[in-house]
Amino acid sequence: MHHALFFHGETLHLMPNGALFWPARKLLTVSDLHLGKSERLARRGGTLLPPYETLATLEKLDRDLEATGAETVICLGDSFDDLAAFDRIEDSARLWLARLMAGRDWTWITGNHDPGPIEIGGTHRAEVHLAPFTFRHIAKPQETAEISGHYHPKARLAGQSRPCFLADAQRLILPAYGVYTGGLRSHDATLTALMDRDALAILTGPRALAIPMPR
Repeated sequence: MHHALFFHGETLHLMPNGALFWPARKLLTVSDLHLGKSERLARRGGTLLPPYETLATLEKLDRDLEATGAETVICLGDSFDDLAAFDRIEDSARLWLARLMAGRDWTWITGNHDPGPIEIGGTHRAEVHLAPFTFRHIAKPQETAEISGHYHPKARLAGQSRPCFLADAQRLILPAYGVYTGGLRSHDATLTALMDRDALAILTGPRALAIPMPR
């Protein structure tokens, strides 16, 4: 039920859960997991949320890894809700994450919530170049063949707001993959300035659904 996007000579699968799969590379990309968000909010005196989002997000990721058979994973930043989040997540989540990482080439791209090193396996980079694409956390104007996250885009269809991918000829922005993450409407000036007039919004849900990007 994915949406197949032909982007700079490569076919990419935009998946209903918000992950991006590149079949030719057996590569799965996800953005903005924000693991540990409920703990961070409680620690800093914010809104109290049920402390289940980390396991729910890892369950989503487990399903997508199993469905695709991905051998390489790139997490596009803000994987943890802050620098202390990994140290405070429950042991069951640590073990689950370690199992998902085992045997896979795993890269953590740093984001604005997790800018420093964390004590976890995998490779840590500011951005990744895999021809023809550049993977980074925040989109840069004037870049081409760019895949990024950060903005948590959402779009509304039939009165319902859904996380979505945004795609035009130059760039692809992924939705937030983590449970409990908010979002930025596609008609926000920040996103309309980044995306071309003919951009698509590919909505997540039971199936990935492409519509003209609402402005």
